[in-house]
Amino acid sequence: MAEMEDINLNLGELDLTSDDLTMDNVSIHIQENLEDALVQEALKAGVDLRQYSKQVEMELEQIEHVSIKDYIEQSQNIASLHNQIIACDAILERMGLMLGGFQSDLSSISSEIHTLQEMSLAMNIKLKNRQTVRSELSELVDELIIPNTMISVVLDVPVTDQQFVEQLQELNNKINYVKEQSFRDTKACADVQETLQKLKIKAVSKVREFILQKIYSFRKPMTNYQIPQNALLKYRFFYQFLLANERSVAQEIQDEYVETMSKVYLSYFKSYTSRLMKVQYEEVAEKDDLMGIEDTGGLCFYLFSQKPTKPALRSKNTVFTVGNRAAIISPTELEGPIIVPHTAQRSDIRYPFESLFRSQHYALLDNSCREFLFLSDFFLVSGSAAQELFNSVMGRSLTMFLKHMDSYVSDCYDSIAIFLCIHIVLRFKGIAQRRDIPAVDKYWDAVLDMLWPRFQHILELNIQSIRNTDPQKLGNLDTRPHYITRRYAEFSSAIVSINQTFANEKTNVLLGQLQVEVENFVLRMAAEFSARKEQLIFLINNYDMMLGVLMERATSDSKEVESFQQLLNARTQEFIEELLSPSFGGMIAFVKESESIIEKGQQERLRSEEGRVAQLVRGFSATWKQAVEALSQDVMRSFTNFKNGTSIIQGALTQLIQYYHRFHKILSQPPLRNLPVCSELINLHHLMVELKKHKPNF
Repeated sequence: MAEMEDINLNLGELDLTSDDLTMDNVSIHIQENLEDALVQEALKAGVDLRQYSKQVEMELEQIEHVSIKDYIEQSQNIASLHNQIIACDAILERMGLMLGGFQSDLSSISSEIHTLQEMSLAMNIKLKNRQTVRSELSELVDELIIPNTMISVVLDVPVTDQQFVEQLQELNNKINYVKEQSFRDTKACADVQETLQKLKIKAVSKVREFILQKIYSFRKPMTNYQIPQNALLKYRFFYQFLLANERSVAQEIQDEYVETMSKVYLSYFKSYTSRLMKVQYEEVAEKDDLMGIEDTGGLCFYLFSQKPTKPALRSKNTVFTVGNRAAIISPTELEGPIIVPHTAQRSDIRYPFESLFRSQHYALLDNSCREFLFLSDFFLVSGSAAQELFNSVMGRSLTMFLKHMDSYVSDCYDSIAIFLCIHIVLRFKGIAQRRDIPAVDKYWDAVLDMLWPRFQHILELNIQSIRNTDPQKLGNLDTRPHYITRRYAEFSSAIVSINQTFANEKTNVLLGQLQVEVENFVLRMAAEFSARKEQLIFLINNYDMMLGVLMERATSDSKEVESFQQLLNARTQEFIEELLSPSFGGMIAFVKESESIIEKGQQERLRSEEGRVAQLVRGFSATWKQAVEALSQDVMRSFTNFKNGTSIIQGALTQLIQYYHRFHKILSQPPLRNLPVCSELINLHHLMVELKKHKPNF
């Protein structure tokens, strides 16, 4: 019962009807208390919670008593602190009033500063506007004022004086400025326009007179026109002034210059060309001077005949040989000094046509480049306008050049001269391009269009002449190199060597056609000999000569060199067989027949050749030395080129040793190895030692 009373007492302390306390809330509070670290520790230690609660309450009461005691002890300090706080509040109140006053004053000052800023900005804008107006007015006044110095200089000072040039530039600026202001309806311009107009008229008059005098000075004979041109370039502003202020006068100046210089250049180049042609070689190629013509006394006859009827003229221009003529396209001579005709005539010096052509066109190139630059600089033109003005000045001279070239080339049969002229033009065209002068490009193309067909025509005439050559009409037969093949070799090597720098497929095609005709001609000539040996000697001599000339003057890897090398090797090998045949033909035939039998596996058939073998062995041993000596002498008599003859002897002896070695090898076969005559065979090493006496460097 007592326990029940305790329980009832404990439950009576709870307000179970309270809205604030629900079973859910109780569960939450219990859960939170159970999660408390101290509660968990007490539960783990097995402490009675009721007892623990009472202990905590007692400790709290003790702490409360101690705290009250402390407050009582510090009561005086707390009262003093309270008084200090009240005093501080009073001070802070007064400071708040002061700061409020300061804030009011600052607002007033800020308003005044803003007003001052607006005033300053307005004053700054007014200042800038006034400065701008002052600058504009100052410039206007300065440009409109015509100083007395300008008037006196323009009226009285010569145009060549630097002071006149400076005042003319200033006058030009004032004229342009007044024009600009007139478009803006500036009233003050009317006050100075009359004075400026008078000064402009005076300046134009003086400048016009000065430039015309310089242009007229070109017309004086023997005048170095570069001097007045340089003087005009020094005062190039004069023309600029005329162009800007008096276009009719500027056009008059330009027309006068064009008319004058056109006549000056035409007269100079016409006279120079005429005098230049007087120092050309008197002996020139004619229409009958072709590669395939017979030696009947023409220029080709004097140049190439083995037995000329009269000595060749000194420094005669050649037709098929280039000699030193190709030096004309070397950089040194190409841009060297031009020929002075009267000096050459006094010294009795003559030149081939290509030298005259080079001198003539180098003068044209040099003058054209200088003239184009002058026109562009002085007359202030560029592009198509500069080209048109250049054509007006140089057109008549260029037309004269083309007519002269057409007249000369149409009757020219000197193919090397024409070809050199083509390469001179190609190089001059390159020089003009490097100088960035396009003025004469069309002229170069016109000249090339004239030269290429003529060169092709002359080559076709030579090709046809060789094709139509009748060997029976060329006189006595001779195994030495023919003069026609020498002409071809000289000509072909010349064209190939010149063509190396500017290769042209058209040229290669023509040379290929010419080579085919020459090869056919050589075969036709060889066919005139009855003996095959003489035919081969003729072929080898001609192939060797042509190959030697081509390798000496052209590149060793050219198509012509390769072709003739193959022909020479083939004919040389055939000749060696012909050379060995009279003395060693029996042995050679036996070797070839036996090798064929052995290859078929029929060695037993060789037993029937014992008598033939004995005859061959004894015959070779008895006669080989005499045969080799006769062979060597025959070769050296037959071939004009010692080096070629020596090479043929070397080839023949090498071939002989090879045949003898093969002969040895056949005799070592079972059917023949035991023949008594085998002991009479010459030792191969001994044979080689003996042949060294006849074969250099064997």
